Amino acid sequence: MNNPYIVGITGGSASGKTLFLKKLLENFSPKELCVVSQDDYYHPRNLQPKDQNGIENFDTPHSIDLKKFTEDLNNLRQGKSVLREEYTFNNPALTPRMLTFHPAPVIIVEGIFVFYYPEILNILDLKIYIDSKDHLKLERRISRDQQERGYSIEDVLYRYENHVSPTYEKYIKPFMEHADMVVLNNQGFDKALEILKVFLKEKSNNSRL
Repeated sequence: MNNPYIVGITGGSASGKTLFLKKLLENFSPKELCVVSQDDYYHPRNLQPKDQNGIENFDTPHSIDLKKFTEDLNNLRQGKSVLREEYTFNNPALTPRMLTFHPAPVIIVEGIFVFYYPEILNILDLKIYIDSKDHLKLERRISRDQQERGYSIEDVLYRYENHVSPTYEKYIKPFMEHADMVVLNNQGFDKALEILKVFLKEKSNNSRL
């Protein structure tokens, strides 16, 4: 197999990255495409930076174990499989799974900081930025954090105002200019998804020749 084709997908929190990836993955087998999410590389809660009120802030570049994240990506690029325990955002109702990432012709790296880190940005062959209106991101964030992460509405709104929004303006939005493709996810992303599917199918097939 030739060197894998590396795709980075970023965007603000709750912009629709997870759904976009889910729909994309429906068209590929694990032998064709591997997805590595930044979300599985958070430092433990006790090592998270805290804001002025002593609340853990999971929305800074320092929240991520960049060293391990980069190490695992480089191992995948070299054809090595990687094991990583799923990060469940300290939700006691969830039991972490052991994730196995296998080398593939196409590797997708997903997360809100993948353009911010030079170590990640510089290995990307294709950079995709998913964007949507602020009120839609907030609605999605409330729904996701309550259902999947067990946060109260008060906690979600506090974090959005004090952590998520400032982080978006400082560490995410400025890097939109690095994107090769910007996907506007206000009313759906079907056309962009179809274009990317066809393109990555070709890359996957060519890489295995």
